[in-house]
Amino acid sequence: MSIRMAQLLGVAGVAGVMITGQAHAQATDAQISSLQRQVNALEKQIKSLKQRPAPVKAEKVSAPSAIIKMPNNRPTFCTADEANCVSLTGRVHFDVGGYNYHPNSLGTSPQSLKNGVNARRARIGLLGTFANVWDWGLVVDAGGSQDGTASLNNAYIAYKGVKGLVIEGGYMDVPYTLDEGISSNNMLFIERASSQVIATDIGAGDNRAAIGARAFDKKWWAGAYLTGPTVGYDHTTRVPLATTGRVVFVPYNTDFGSFLIGGDVQYLWDTGGATNVNQMRLRDRPELRIDPSRIIDTGVLNNVDHARVLSAELAGGFDSFYFQGEYFNYAIARSGLSDLNFDGGYLQASYTLTGERRKYSESAGAYGGINPKNPVDGKGGWGAWELGARYSYVDLTDNVVFGGTQKNITVGLNWYVNSNMRFMFNYINGQVEKTNAAGADLGAKYDAIAMRAQVAF
Repeated sequence: MSIRMAQLLGVAGVAGVMITGQAHAQATDAQISSLQRQVNALEKQIKSLKQRPAPVKAEKVSAPSAIIKMPNNRPTFCTADEANCVSLTGRVHFDVGGYNYHPNSLGTSPQSLKNGVNARRARIGLLGTFANVWDWGLVVDAGGSQDGTASLNNAYIAYKGVKGLVIEGGYMDVPYTLDEGISSNNMLFIERASSQVIATDIGAGDNRAAIGARAFDKKWWAGAYLTGPTVGYDHTTRVPLATTGRVVFVPYNTDFGSFLIGGDVQYLWDTGGATNVNQMRLRDRPELRIDPSRIIDTGVLNNVDHARVLSAELAGGFDSFYFQGEYFNYAIARSGLSDLNFDGGYLQASYTLTGERRKYSESAGAYGGINPKNPVDGKGGWGAWELGARYSYVDLTDNVVFGGTQKNITVGLNWYVNSNMRFMFNYINGQVEKTNAAGADLGAKYDAIAMRAQVAF
């Protein structure tokens, strides 16, 4: 009710009383008193309305320009619509271990392997998204087979605007082979099998300049990449050039488990290096990096025209049981020299004692890690416990090349404290069978034990 309306009603009420009093002389004093009280009440309302402050117009509250979130404890900053984000990422893999190493003769190289520690990976960097469809990454690493020197690890851009398709390029981890599709944070053992490492070192693996694409769905995965040199390569010389391809079929994929079968190909077109010098070398360590010495080694192979690697893979996860295996064939064609043919492979399996399981990742075409149901958080949780075993071999002896044959049996125990931390324990029993052209025994036998403390986000 407005002030003016209240005033008019008051006046009308008084007038009504006067008229009524004149027209009806018989009206009682009680009626007049009642009307007077009404007039007094109206006057009080008018006074109250005059004293009330004017209403304040509500200001429009704007939405926040940025939000902060912590998916899996990874600090992430996003615009309010979450179309643009920047995340801090990092991982530390710190290893300690030792060897009981026995060379078969004085001609064996190396003669000993040293115990010690190694920051196998010490990475820190940024990951980001632009406009929902562009991803990028910039990561440096101060770890490695010989830790201590920081270098570029990843620097890439990826387009993901089409569902089930990623086009990417830069320095990256090329998604070639099954085991490479599994993050180093989720590997079953401290190191990948030597047969896989040798294959990826030819023209793929981590820190590799590459451009390519991968497409995927629930039942399949396919990817192809053109690759160049690794980080730190001398760009004043001819750069290496290779192509990789991988195809995976997933005939069974349910909430209970899954099974995949696949094949891979890698072709090295150009070894790179100085003009008219075409060399390559295949070698690796005893599936541990505490001592970076190689125990199988072809030496430098000259006059390499091209190299080709063919491989087959299979893996599956059913409830708490998981298995995985790959076979590799390496063929090296040489001009004016005999061609070479080597091979290798591995088979590994695990069982999670606490009931968790490894799940298939459609985007990676491989399997992820273990996320404990009851993490160690001060509330009685024991984390997740996983037992694993692996047999691996690689044969680098053919024709007049005596690189040696390495055979390893590895047993492991993984304790997943929470989704960001785990401790790994590995025991390796291995041997190297190796001779020279004269038939002298250059082999060795060894046992090794190692532990890794891992933090990743």
